[in-house]
Amino acid sequence: MSRQHLFHFHSPVSFGLLMSLALTLISVLPTRVFAEELAKKPLKVFVLCGQSNMEGHAKLSSFDHIGLDPKTAPILKEMTFDDKKPRVCDQVWISYLTGSGDGDEGMGKLTAGYGSRKVPTEAGDKIGPEFTFGIYMEKLLDEPILIIKTAWGGKSLNTDFRSPSAGAYEFNQKQFDGFKKRGLTKQAAMQEKAKATGKYYRLMTGHVKRVLGDIKRVYPDYDAEQGYELSGFVWFQGWNDMVDGSTYPNRGKPGGYDLYSELMAHFIRDVRKDLSAPDMHFVIGVMGTGGPVEMYDASQQRYKGIHSSFRKAMAAPASMPEFKGNVTAVLTEKYWDHELEAVIKKNDLVNQKARALAKANQGFPDKKGTISPKDQKIIVDQFRAKTISQRDVEILKGRTNAAYHYLGSAKIMAQIGKAFAEALSPHVKN
Repeated sequence: MSRQHLFHFHSPVSFGLLMSLALTLISVLPTRVFAEELAKKPLKVFVLCGQSNMEGHAKLSSFDHIGLDPKTAPILKEMTFDDKKPRVCDQVWISYLTGSGDGDEGMGKLTAGYGSRKVPTEAGDKIGPEFTFGIYMEKLLDEPILIIKTAWGGKSLNTDFRSPSAGAYEFNQKQFDGFKKRGLTKQAAMQEKAKATGKYYRLMTGHVKRVLGDIKRVYPDYDAEQGYELSGFVWFQGWNDMVDGSTYPNRGKPGGYDLYSELMAHFIRDVRKDLSAPDMHFVIGVMGTGGPVEMYDASQQRYKGIHSSFRKAMAAPASMPEFKGNVTAVLTEKYWDHELEAVIKKNDLVNQKARALAKANQGFPDKKGTISPKDQKIIVDQFRAKTISQRDVEILKGRTNAAYHYLGSAKIMAQIGKAFAEALSPHVKN
């Protein structure tokens, strides 16, 4: 049989073979074109910055609590594999700078353990908002992502993160009067403040530039021809400014935190300038520990004015004309866990009863005490059984830290990270 005959169109076998080849090419080409187009897209880079709540104090032991609520159970499925182990994101890489800032960097594929760390370079047992931020941003974009996280606990915007255009820290008269009482000179106080001012702003911008200068060090599959794009910045800070009655002597009163809004505006402008990203979208994570102030109970009323005033000041830049459409305020109060808080209060009642019994019967079997420790335990256990249900016992596992750290609740932190991703994703260029 001749070679020409083998490929003659009138041969049914040859025609079938050609059709099969054609269909294969048709099915492969779109995939190949998509892969080539994806390779041409700039790598999406996101910067997460702030203090202790950006670090994250939600222990992995609180993960199961997420699944107890039908509203958040789907989030837990995204966070874990079928064997309940934390998910590892194949398309998301992270560089996390914390600690002294001198080489204290953890990096790798995003998974749980990039929250607050005892040893910055070693995986920990906590998460911050970065975990679900990366998970949901990956779902929304379906392409490689790099997260650069810089976070340090106990830092303020008025001093530690103060950006260049905000100028030097300005002391008020009340502060100067306080220095005199403590025997400090005005000059010494100003020198000390000048040394601290902007230190963590510089650490943050310096680290971002370092990572962007050698992305392959963090993300091995990066192609320099692909390039990168600073696609968003998330700011999650505020506690230290909110409680700083020295810098904000009129906190809780109308306009008492206006300075924070001004400093935040300077920060946004300066970050965009220093990172050469004039169009980079900003998300401000507005402090929300305790939940909406309208839902505060009697024990929280004394904080209502301060918390409300500060939250408004944090969110204010998003309403400024120059930032309209390119700065978004996310109210983290929406993700506060009221059920967990209620169970914590019930547990506190049990602990209070135990302490009261122990105090009243101190020195048993002397006359001062009539109930033995063994009987005290029986009384407390009975009270606990009446007060706390089995579900409450499981819910309590969701708290691993203090209220100012969002109760160390992975349920709260996971929702916040997801909200940050959803707030940024519409503004990311395709």
